[in-house]
Amino acid sequence: MLPIHVKRGAGRFAFVPKCCESKCEHQGRRNVMNKSNRVLVVEDDAAIVRALSSFLTDEGFLCKSANGQAEALRLFEQEEFDIVLLDVSLADGSGFVVCSAMKSKKDIPIIFLTASGDEHSVVTGLELGADDYIAKPFRPRELVSRIKNALRRAGKPQAAVSLGDVRVDLERGACFRGDTDLCLSALEYRLLLTLINNRGHVLTRAQLLEHIWDVAGDFVNDNTLTVYIKRLREKLEADPQTPCVIKTVRGVGYKID
Repeated sequence: MLPIHVKRGAGRFAFVPKCCESKCEHQGRRNVMNKSNRVLVVEDDAAIVRALSSFLTDEGFLCKSANGQAEALRLFEQEEFDIVLLDVSLADGSGFVVCSAMKSKKDIPIIFLTASGDEHSVVTGLELGADDYIAKPFRPRELVSRIKNALRRAGKPQAAVSLGDVRVDLERGACFRGDTDLCLSALEYRLLLTLINNRGHVLTRAQLLEHIWDVAGDFVNDNTLTVYIKRLREKLEADPQTPCVIKTVRGVGYKID
């Protein structure tokens, strides 16, 4: 995942990547995200757009951006989106106008991005139908959590999750690297899904065993868990000997960041 830090410049807050990817790597990651929820980012700061799009793509979303009011409304008319991230202040207009126009045509979740958390802006946005707001500078993972919450409230859960160059299609219950199906067994997929649903948290071996008890009634013991962790790593990891997806927390258990 691309590390991001916040930099203040020219009176604006911008997300700045600490490292860069090649164009091919970035495009490759976009290609495996074709089942993701579509996010429209309406923001006139190009640096913020680039960093946000990169981070959200890593998190399993498909992003498109508009740099102002006119372009945002044009894209909204022409394409389908699942959620909108909308800056309050736009070079050619107002985020409030965009929000009002979008909400009058479709009940789509909208999260305001604002450089100030002043009460007037917050109240105005919420009264216009916005689902949430977040003040700049914000932590990217907090934004992702707010997006997922807004989508959940709207009844559309995230359809895909990205784990490096691997895409987990939650709708089809399958796992892909590019167009190649990694052919997970039912138990392997259930184990992976348990780790994904607890992303960022360490699960003990006992907790994992409890979650992956075989549906046929066969007991899954500690040795079986070790075998399935090994098999998953062989399918998901570029180098199973130095895993980057399923990490071991020694003496505790496993986790996916």
